[in-house]
Amino acid sequence: MLPRQKLLLLLIDGLGDVAIPQLDYQTPLQAAKTPWLDRLAAGGLNGLMDSVEPGLACGSDTAHMSILGYNPREYYRGRGAFETMGAGLEMIPGDIAFKSNFAYLNKQSGIVISRRADRHFEGLGPTLCDALDGVKLPSYPDHTVAVKYATEHRCGVRVRGPRLTDAITGTDPLKDNLPLVKCAPTEDTEEAKMTSRLINELSEVFYKVLSKHPINDDRKKAGKNPANCVLLRGCGSCIDIPSIEKLHGFKSFLIAPTCIIAGLGMTAGMDILQVEGATGDYHTSFRAKGEAVVAHLKGDKYDFGFLHIKAVDDAGHDRNIDFKIKFLEKIDVMLGDIICQLSQDKENDYSIIVTSDHSTPVLYGDHSCEPVPFCISRPKYAMDTSLCHGDAVTKFEEVEAARGVLGRFCGSQMMSIAKSYMANDSYLS
Repeated sequence: MLPRQKLLLLLIDGLGDVAIPQLDYQTPLQAAKTPWLDRLAAGGLNGLMDSVEPGLACGSDTAHMSILGYNPREYYRGRGAFETMGAGLEMIPGDIAFKSNFAYLNKQSGIVISRRADRHFEGLGPTLCDALDGVKLPSYPDHTVAVKYATEHRCGVRVRGPRLTDAITGTDPLKDNLPLVKCAPTEDTEEAKMTSRLINELSEVFYKVLSKHPINDDRKKAGKNPANCVLLRGCGSCIDIPSIEKLHGFKSFLIAPTCIIAGLGMTAGMDILQVEGATGDYHTSFRAKGEAVVAHLKGDKYDFGFLHIKAVDDAGHDRNIDFKIKFLEKIDVMLGDIICQLSQDKENDYSIIVTSDHSTPVLYGDHSCEPVPFCISRPKYAMDTSLCHGDAVTKFEEVEAARGVLGRFCGSQMMSIAKSYMANDSYLS
């Protein structure tokens, strides 16, 4: 009886980077010590992937949609619904939702001084969200507001009521020290005009509640920025897409404490696994994530496991070279444990993909359009690279990946590549 074929996708958010002078013009991935990633690349097939299309600095949501096989240009309706669902708020047709930041607004000048009031917000965020949950909008008594804490400085905001549309802008200026944006319609409809007025009123109500909250009184006394503003970003509504199982034939699970990714997984019919110690930030337990992946993938229920890692992306946004290298090396240790355990399982035959959704260079502090390295291999080949020589690549990093046999391809091709490899890689042995 042939072993059952299973797939693990390890997606390292914000993995790609550019040459950094302080690293002798290496990328953090080139500078990091990653023996297990290198072994996987040496025994597998490699290439460079543009998550959506070349030249596009995409968001994590559209990138994940694309690589899972959902054309974002066809299905995407904003990231707000994903964030809100991932935070635990139910969405129904007609609702709109936002991926939101707690921020610091200078009300007198109208300038958003800091788009992230504080990244270390785990102790304060839930309390502030409770204060905002259920606020009343004086001009819109038929509409309700729900707020739920997500991670770090983020929360999900859902608005429910008649005649709402997601055809509006948000209030986020996208950079620090710029004016708070007034929500505006993106379509010339009465629904869009009404919804934008409602959201501007909601933004003002949020400010009034937060500016009087005791937490912000304490922060000001301590010399910290108050979290007195909620930036309403990426307005979206829930979408109807075929499940991963219907689209690809895989019964799947997702480990992703980041709410926006969890919400996308829910939308795609994936089982969302809660892992103790998996926080979606710098404090996450890589060991706990790795152990959970192995336990669930080795069982009978699942064919496809998706493990999302966020910390590397945070390091890119924080422009922290040392952190990006440190977390890449921690991920490598976790991957080594996964490879060793899966290689001992004789009942199943595993394929492992390691890639990213986008580049987040530490020199830029934001997403960029550089393609990301991609590798597909098997644990047994990483354990003994003499069993398979897929291409000329011997290290997992951006420049080496360009020499890979897969060349450069778009994220929409990833699942087809994976299924083809799972079915046909025997010719490489």
